[in-house]
Amino acid sequence: MNSNDIADFLSNNPHFFEEHAELLSRIKLTSPLMGRAISLQERQMEVVREKHRVLELRLNELMRVAQENDSITSKFQNWTRSLLLARNDVELPHVLTQGLQDIFSLPHATLRLWDVAEDFSHTWFAQAAGEDVQLFAKGLNAPFCGKNQEFEAASWIDAPQAVESLAMLPLRLSPSSATFGLLVLGSPDPSRFTKDMATDFLAKIADTSSAALSCLID
Repeated sequence: MNSNDIADFLSNNPHFFEEHAELLSRIKLTSPLMGRAISLQERQMEVVREKHRVLELRLNELMRVAQENDSITSKFQNWTRSLLLARNDVELPHVLTQGLQDIFSLPHATLRLWDVAEDFSHTWFAQAAGEDVQLFAKGLNAPFCGKNQEFEAASWIDAPQAVESLAMLPLRLSPSSATFGLLVLGSPDPSRFTKDMATDFLAKIADTSSAALSCLID
């Protein structure tokens, strides 16, 4: 009989140690925590404690994520509220971008809209956006995040040379509708916006921004 046979026997006979309880006190195992021989009961307690520790760490991580999500939700609600409180349409782009900077602690936020209504053609947000930028925005199915590779959209920021990473959010009312603008978020921190980061929340910002700004489009 080898060790596998014994393991199979004990697995198939779970009441073996109940019938031979005297063996439990004679079985000694090496503890990876204490570095000495301990009884089977002590080893079982170690296993239970380790499982409890792992579960506690997992619970703490879930609580941390929940707190972060709650904070983000609160900030998003405050930002959306600021859009609803905008006094007139022409203020919306400033309220939107300034709110992103203030509420989400973003160093830079700006945007450009094309095909704006005639009443808004003189505004800063209606300044010309190159054809390449418009094609780039049209081709985005999700927000772009990554290193600033001297994108034209980065030049819309007051200090483009200080921008190391960018998030560029296409503005459209639905996945199938025409793109009418681009929202640009910039940071001097190269790790703030990376190509492998999740963009679900940025997509919500883009969707809300598109709904708010659609009143400016012809």
